[in-house]
Amino acid sequence: MLRFGIDVGGTKIEIRALDGEGNEAYRQRIATPQSSYKDTVAAIAGLVRTAEAALGQAGTVGIATPGAVSFKTGLIKNANSTCLNGQPLVTDLQAELHREIRIENDANCFALSEATDGAAANANGGHAIVFAVILGTGVGGGIAVNGKVLTGRNGIGGEWGHNPLPWPQPEELPGNTCYCGRVGCIETWLSGPGLARHFQQHSNRSLSAAEIAKQAMRGDLACEQAMRQYEDRLARALASIINVIDPDVIVLGGGLSNIARLYENVPRQWAKYVFSDQVDTRLVPPRFGDSSGVRGAAWLWD
Repeated sequence: MLRFGIDVGGTKIEIRALDGEGNEAYRQRIATPQSSYKDTVAAIAGLVRTAEAALGQAGTVGIATPGAVSFKTGLIKNANSTCLNGQPLVTDLQAELHREIRIENDANCFALSEATDGAAANANGGHAIVFAVILGTGVGGGIAVNGKVLTGRNGIGGEWGHNPLPWPQPEELPGNTCYCGRVGCIETWLSGPGLARHFQQHSNRSLSAAEIAKQAMRGDLACEQAMRQYEDRLARALASIINVIDPDVIVLGGGLSNIARLYENVPRQWAKYVFSDQVDTRLVPPRFGDSSGVRGAAWLWD
C-alpha cells in the first residue's frame, strides 16, 4: 500500500507518496494558504485527492505539522503557524478524506525519517536513540527510540527550544524575550533570526545566518567570532540533551544544518559539558534534507 506523507509548513505544503520500500512514487508542493485554517484543510485534502487520482491508488495519510495535538482537547497547540492553533485538524481532515489520519509534530517526523532510512539508520534498521534538531526560523526537536517516535505524556517530547540556554555566560543574561512569553529560550539564541540578531547587536551589520557563515569562511573576523559563539551555545544546548537521553546520533535539520563546520566544531566543544569521560554520540547532517519531515509523516504508518 502507498503511504502519503504531508508536511504542513508556514510557506509550503508538500505531499510525497512512498511505496513499501521507501521509494518515492509521487511529489507535489503548493503554497500554504496564509492565515486561513479552512483553506489549509481544503489544500491538504486536495493534495491527497490529486495524488491518488494521478497514481490510481489510495493510501494511508500521515501529517507533519508544527506544534502538536493536545491530549486534553484534541486541538492543535504550540504551532508557529498560528491559524492552526485551537483547531480540530485531525477531525476535520478525517471527515474530508473519510479515513484515519495520523499526525505528528514536524520535528518528530524528521526524527522518524532519519532513524528509519536516513542518516541515523544503520545496517540493523536504525539506531536505538535518535535526537533530531530543527535549526531554522525556529528551533525544534524530536526523539525516535527503536524506530518509534517518543511523543511523551504531554505530547511535547523533544521540545528543547523552549528550555533556557544552559550554562549561560554573564553577557547572555537575562536573554531575549521569546514568542512563547519566556526569556532566554534556546530558540532565541540558536534560530537563524537569533544568530542574525545577536550578530547585528555586536557588529551593527545586518546579515542573514547563511551570510554570516559564508563571510566567516572568507576571513571576516566579526562573522568568525559570531560563529564561534554560536557553536559554543549549540554545544551547550546539545550537551544538556546528551546528559538526559544519551542518544546514539543527533541529526541536524533546518536551514542552519547546511553549515558544514558545525559537524566538526560542535562535538569538539560539547565534550567539556557532557557528564561523561567519553562522548560517542555522533552529530550528522540529514540524508533527506528538507524532504525528511514529509518522509517521516509517511512512515507514521510503517
